[in-house]
Amino acid sequence: MTLTAPTSAPAITDDEVAAIDAWWRANNYLTIGQIYLQDNPLLRRELTSDDIKPRLLGHWGTSPGLSFIYAHVSRLIQHTGQETIYLTGPGHGGPALVAAGYLEGTYTEVYPNITQDEAGIKKLFRQFSAPGGIPSHVSVTTPGSIHEGGELGYVLVHAFGTVMDNPDLLTIAVVGDGEAETGPLEGSWKGVSFINAARDGAVLPILHLNGYKIAGPTVLGRKDPALTRSLLEGHGYDVIEVEGDDVPGMHHRFSEALLEAYGKIKEIQRAARGDGGGGDEPKWPMIILRTPKGWTGPEEIDGVKVTGSWHSHQVPLSGVKGNPEHLAVLQTWLKSYRPEELFDASGAPVELVTRANPRGDQRLSASPHANGGLLTEDLDIPDFRDYAVELTNPGTAVESVRRLGELTAELYRRNPHSFRLFCPDETNSNRLGAVFEVSDRAFMERLIPADTKISHEGRVMEVLSEHNCHGWLEGYTLTGRHGMFATYESFAMVSASQTIQHSKWLEEANHLPWRAKVPSLNILLTSTCWRNDHNGFSHQGPGLIQNVITQRAEVSRVYLPPDANTLLSVADHCFRSRSYVNLIVIDKQPQQQWLTMDEAIKHCTAGAGIWTWAGNDDFVTDPDIVLASAGDVVTMETVAAAQILKEKLPGLKVRVVNVVDLMTLPRPQDHPHGISDTFFRELFTDHVDVVFSFHGFPGAVHQLVHGRPDADRFHVRGFIEEGTTTTPFDMVVKNKASRYHLVMDAINNAKRTPVGASELKAWCQEQLAKHESYVVEHLQDMPQVRDWTWQRG
Repeated sequence: MTLTAPTSAPAITDDEVAAIDAWWRANNYLTIGQIYLQDNPLLRRELTSDDIKPRLLGHWGTSPGLSFIYAHVSRLIQHTGQETIYLTGPGHGGPALVAAGYLEGTYTEVYPNITQDEAGIKKLFRQFSAPGGIPSHVSVTTPGSIHEGGELGYVLVHAFGTVMDNPDLLTIAVVGDGEAETGPLEGSWKGVSFINAARDGAVLPILHLNGYKIAGPTVLGRKDPALTRSLLEGHGYDVIEVEGDDVPGMHHRFSEALLEAYGKIKEIQRAARGDGGGGDEPKWPMIILRTPKGWTGPEEIDGVKVTGSWHSHQVPLSGVKGNPEHLAVLQTWLKSYRPEELFDASGAPVELVTRANPRGDQRLSASPHANGGLLTEDLDIPDFRDYAVELTNPGTAVESVRRLGELTAELYRRNPHSFRLFCPDETNSNRLGAVFEVSDRAFMERLIPADTKISHEGRVMEVLSEHNCHGWLEGYTLTGRHGMFATYESFAMVSASQTIQHSKWLEEANHLPWRAKVPSLNILLTSTCWRNDHNGFSHQGPGLIQNVITQRAEVSRVYLPPDANTLLSVADHCFRSRSYVNLIVIDKQPQQQWLTMDEAIKHCTAGAGIWTWAGNDDFVTDPDIVLASAGDVVTMETVAAAQILKEKLPGLKVRVVNVVDLMTLPRPQDHPHGISDTFFRELFTDHVDVVFSFHGFPGAVHQLVHGRPDADRFHVRGFIEEGTTTTPFDMVVKNKASRYHLVMDAINNAKRTPVGASELKAWCQEQLAKHESYVVEHLQDMPQVRDWTWQRG
């Protein structure tokens, strides 16, 4: 592997400083205009109150620093041709990045109505943070962005994900000093310990310390600079520092720092990619940039310090529309950038400004890496049928996830540069360890002989951080590659907000025709709430299902495969999909297998189906009761309950329905996977009561079937926050979802009560009482439960 860009650039010249400064002034002008102006965009006349928006929204304080860095990175690209993307942790700098795309011309290319003239600038201003317009953050609508920044803490994890298996990419990751206080960001500095310079690209973190957040100082902004430097050096970085507010000098100093950092990155990559490979593990460079908050804005307003204080964070002149003195300050502020030098008579940026832009796809706002679907290639996926469980002995217990692990290993073999597994130190525990037959764990720190399946060349990503793993996968998929994030079910709530934010990104991207579809975010949850017997109540929580189903139907997918063959069929579909959040929930423990592979494919294709072999429905008339399930453990309880009813109450007609695709339950108008009304009636009838045994919180099913015929007839058993360190069956008993509870529910809600029903209910109560005393005395479940198997036919 060779380097594809020059390893250095010349020192900045005075002519280049003039162009960069003109571009920066133009960007600052457009940034302020977006926050304040609805008319008179180029100050062709004196400002009036009518020129000011009725609502002033946006953030000024971080914006000038972001555009300053942007301008200098563009100059580096011009000289080197380096493939680069720019991620802004301070997402509040949205207007600065929108302005940058506009000055580069990309904005007009993707939004032709925002023209490069005075009328276009007026539209640019009016749309910002306004109804029918665009958000105030660096959102999905911003060309060149894959990271909004509105939810602070994730810029570095996204950045490191972008460069994995992406050797020619440089990702600039600006970390705000407010963001630097968050837990996820503090943990994400460790990403440098997982980047292999021989095969991965590089992240250049720029810690932008302007000293303040929304209403006060920041920790790193006030900390002794020597301590801040030591902190980052302790993480393994080679720290370069730049500080000041003198504009000409800062242009020169920051340019020198950026060239120094770039040269060090290229030297690290040259050493790693040379014939002899790398030597000692590198210390990657990073930059600490200290500038005043609200740099170049008003120094004081009404005697209150603004620039260099938290007062510049949002809208420094918030009452300008009704305050003539503030209006005059705003006009002076805007004119300080000398817009007449920056825009021609038509309102287009002048040549001195556009001279600072790279060309074509080299523009930061036009990089295909920031529109990763343009670069996506389909995975080479093996035939999942090759990993099927043969049902020669249906009672055999199988760790279903191991079969997925074998398929995942083959994905590693066939896709050595475009597929990765991300897992918080649980790959083996999650039964996915077959991947280690193909690749070690990635780790760039010191290795010792006792290490197992750990190497500098490894590509399996393990770090004890859901935030890192989730964020790495997001950056990986948004730049066009494929992967899966696997974790214990309860730990998924640690990164649940990331799942939600990624869903929102995909939802909005679907409405932008210029955004190409990207590989889906695939999440596998194991060690589920029902079988976390050794960890106990703290590890028993199915909440991520609830989060995903509340996202828009166009992106949300939830699968609850009950066995190995359905898991394989679902996984194949998810790996091939685009721009979804696919949540797959299945336990890692040995479990009974229900369907042949052909049956599993048919079942997963439909999303739900009647298991005729489990019930005694004659399908001539409606059944007396429907037993439904979604989830592996609860499916076993449902099938066991059906067997009890068939054996002890044969006069009761029972239909058994299993749902593998949870999103088939809503109406078709509410979700694209929603089954038709006809199919829904075929499964559940339109008036027979349904005892629904669900993996997660019962309210989720009620939410999903809302609007279906007589939805109140659905009686849901699920996780009700009852748990402890106990036996597997005791977990379903504590949550009132055991086979005995289901039998009693069936009797209580059946449309008729056959002879023997009362006796069967009493028997169920007796079994529950026996269970309660048995588990305490014997520390395991009763034999009739522990050894129960279902024999088909």
